[in-house]
Amino acid sequence: MGRTERGGTGRAGGHGPVRFGPRMPDDGLPVLPELTAVLSAASQRAEDEPPGGGPDLLEAAAGYWTRRGLAAGPDRVAAAPGAPALLLALTATLGGDVLVPRPCAAWWAPYARLLGRPVFHVPTPPESGGVPDAYALQETIRRVRKEGGDPRQLVLSPADETTGAVAAPEFLHATVEVAEAEGLFVISDETWRDTVHDPHGTVLLSPAEMLPGRVAAVADLRGGLLPAGWPAAIARFPTGPGDGGALRARVLDVLTALGAQIPRPLAVTAAYALGEPEEVTARRAASVRLHARLATAVHELVVGAGGLTLPPQAGRCVYADLSPLADALATHGVGDAQELEECLDVRHGVPASGGHRFGDDLAAPRVRLSTGDLLGGDAAERAACLTAPDPLQLHRVRGALTRWRTAFDRLGTPAEAITGAE
Repeated sequence: MGRTERGGTGRAGGHGPVRFGPRMPDDGLPVLPELTAVLSAASQRAEDEPPGGGPDLLEAAAGYWTRRGLAAGPDRVAAAPGAPALLLALTATLGGDVLVPRPCAAWWAPYARLLGRPVFHVPTPPESGGVPDAYALQETIRRVRKEGGDPRQLVLSPADETTGAVAAPEFLHATVEVAEAEGLFVISDETWRDTVHDPHGTVLLSPAEMLPGRVAAVADLRGGLLPAGWPAAIARFPTGPGDGGALRARVLDVLTALGAQIPRPLAVTAAYALGEPEEVTARRAASVRLHARLATAVHELVVGAGGLTLPPQAGRCVYADLSPLADALATHGVGDAQELEECLDVRHGVPASGGHRFGDDLAAPRVRLSTGDLLGGDAAERAACLTAPDPLQLHRVRGALTRWRTAFDRLGTPAEAITGAE
């Protein structure tokens, strides 16, 4: 079983939508020594971190957002132990039905359902990733209202976790315009904004730049600043005239009721990372370069086998659509996303998560592949991937890519042809 794709051990362990769902994509790298040193030094601090974050963490979070063109003071930001806690608090506070792209990050919908809120998936073109089509959004809103629903929230992501796509500014603008016209509040998941593979050739905008009074931006620091096992996230609330301060206060109330506080040593470490010292930004840049190279290799092997996938632009995932191989897949007993997931994982040793786990159509043979699962070995071997002239030629990476390529090539070949050749 891969590190990042799922918990559990197959069908015998259960395939529930939450406990056994996909994890946040891991970078597969050892912890940065400077972060370990800060955490260790802060471990003697026994006092609590206030819900929403203490002064040092809030100052650091405000600086992080401000450097990205989203000016904010400490009174317009908050922190929590992971983005899911912030999304849960925002969903509980804003009320109403929730609209999300199809597909979307696996952790978005469960929190709305936990609160008893209906979730509606909006068709989303592959090239726009985490931003639904504007016309489809408008039609979905009208349909939901006609059926008696109350859509109030739209969750989207300019840099998408699931597909690795970055929405073009004009596409995002059209969607935000519909959200504004229909009175929706937008929650923008910006966890992966700092992992764009080609930052000089890709324009990434936040909806908070377009609709500053009705957008809350959320970033889980495990996307680019902290290891996957150190949960900390920040949110930026609307600034200027309006109720951004009141929304923040209500979110803090929910976080307090949940006991969703970041442990003080981790809060100190998160504040340090948010300050973006040179060693942190250098590691992030090296990690982005590595995963961009790995994602390109995975994209090429999927396309080479006859599948469909766009070149990923951000993050650590490739979203593969094997619909063109449907006839060949059927000879391997694969007819939907769940069966494709199990075939890749159990038969071929390729960690994968079916598209149905991200709200996609179960009948469509689509899977998410995480590039962190290509790395292996001990900490020294994984660290070597950051400095190798060609990480694809390292023994473990080359072996994993060969195994993945073989698996996809076999799935694209009718079973009887493989049997005859053997």
